[in-house]
Amino acid sequence: MALLCFLLDMRNIPPPLLHLLKQCLLHLANLYAAIPSADLPDRLALCYVHPAASSSPPQLKVVYRPGEKFNLRDFHHAVNNLPLDAFRPNQHGSLHTTGDVSLTNLFSNRAIYSWATDDTSKKVIALCMSAQNTQALRRSLMDAAEQCITVEFVLLETGAAFVCDGVSENSNGFIDTICDLENCVVRRYSPETQVLHGLVKRWLEELKDDKEEALQAVFVFRVPIISTVNQISCSMYASANHIIDGFPSCQICRCHGRPIDLANTNKAKWMCPITSRQLTASDVTDTAVKIGEQTVLFLPDSEGVSSLRRASSSISFDVIERTNLASLNEGLIIGTPHIVIPSSNDVEVALDDECSDQNTQLFYGLCETLFKLDQGLVCSSKCNTETMKIGSLECYYLLQPSEKGPMLLRRLAGSEEILPLPVVSRPCNSTGTKEVQNLIETSLSKIVLKDYNPLQHERGFHSRLNCLVKDSLQFGCD
Repeated sequence: MALLCFLLDMRNIPPPLLHLLKQCLLHLANLYAAIPSADLPDRLALCYVHPAASSSPPQLKVVYRPGEKFNLRDFHHAVNNLPLDAFRPNQHGSLHTTGDVSLTNLFSNRAIYSWATDDTSKKVIALCMSAQNTQALRRSLMDAAEQCITVEFVLLETGAAFVCDGVSENSNGFIDTICDLENCVVRRYSPETQVLHGLVKRWLEELKDDKEEALQAVFVFRVPIISTVNQISCSMYASANHIIDGFPSCQICRCHGRPIDLANTNKAKWMCPITSRQLTASDVTDTAVKIGEQTVLFLPDSEGVSSLRRASSSISFDVIERTNLASLNEGLIIGTPHIVIPSSNDVEVALDDECSDQNTQLFYGLCETLFKLDQGLVCSSKCNTETMKIGSLECYYLLQPSEKGPMLLRRLAGSEEILPLPVVSRPCNSTGTKEVQNLIETSLSKIVLKDYNPLQHERGFHSRLNCLVKDSLQFGCD
């Protein structure tokens, strides 16, 4: 877990890029607020460098400081009110020489160091930062190191050139100055949607308390895969995680703004969750929604308030596009798959004999056609088949065909549910030589090749339980 302080150098961020970065910060805050945690500490901070008058040095402004609990509304307000007129390129495309901002106060005991306890790591993420007096910057970063504060400089570039040429020229100087500091790292990215989306997910992982460590795995072969080696060691990471299906309405006490215990439905016994004081109807508001476990948003009326409801026996799926199955990333498939067959007259569907026959013909015609094209259908629905709840957020599914049989409905991860890929630095000499590939191919040829049949792959449930029952009978107890 870490406290992340975002520092934006507004002088170097053109309006289109600022719009993208604001969206990233808002998405990060939204995902953090929706974490299912009973205790959601505030680990986000936001500040920016703003150009002052022509003869004055730039200013460092802190617009969101962490409090006791994360405040989604205040963070949104801070992000949405970032200045739009601070970009300062001159006519030659380089930056105005307006001087440097002092970061000493940010790294002091009065700022980032005091915003979290000693057991929480602290990181400043400096976006599009530039500096002229690199030695002063170096001294500030060395002071930050003494406070155990790490600094990550994020430089955004398009192709081979930076978003602003002045940043490119300016950044090379201070990168050379700080490259030997252990508490600093410089990362270059292209400001593409997919890249920025991945950054948000990585930042979210740093904020979490329950960040999952990689699972260590060993794949053991019955015959040596090469020479005398019969196993490969790996690390495993989750590829997606589930998010909430909507934002349920809740009752809030006006005195503290906290949700009232939903288990207590007796209005005569409404109690303040903080003071346990009995509440009247005027002390309670119904126009609020709950985000995650701790965040509550008050709304002006009940129009935006909705509740999750149990799905009925019939679920509606909207077909939105086709997709080539060969291009589908299997890591995006989550949840339990469902076998899909055409409805018949013996189920509760209003189909007469003629319509039922036509429905069956269409189903198998669609299945066979999709199979021939090696394509599937991407569908959307408000129903989450994992929870069988209908919410306000879309769920996506893949309808996958077979040659002559039923189809398979598989849930697909949405963009908010995708987890970042692990950082892999593949050594230059890791590419298998032709000789190694030939040895591996020979070894694989010794492993039986079969179509997977689940009936031939028992988990041992019955045999194990039969043994337990047999042992229990011998023991002579019911």
